[in-house]
Amino acid sequence: MPVIPMWKCDRDGSMFDDKKAAEEHDKMLELAANITHMLERHYSTIDEELAEDIGLLFAQNKETIAKAIKGKPELILEIEPQADQKAAASSSKKTEKKDA
Repeated sequence: MPVIPMWKCDRDGSMFDDKKAAEEHDKMLELAANITHMLERHYSTIDEELAEDIGLLFAQNKETIAKAIKGKPELILEIEPQADQKAAASSSKKTEKKDA
């Protein structure tokens, strides 16, 4: 029976068979959490779930957003909604509550 190494992301419990992919996912979730925190600091009336969804949206599309900021604003309109963003945000939220 072969042994398959797996990496688990502490932030949301996602499992990866590639260390690099796990680290990239963790960095994306860290960026999303930091964006969420920034939104909550600047907009005290923002709903926590909405702030998390926005943070995740920005983190998942950081390359496109960076290009848009650098002079190609039309790229923002190409970002499509992703059904799994809300599921990932909920999963991340549940994990953070368990850790608290």
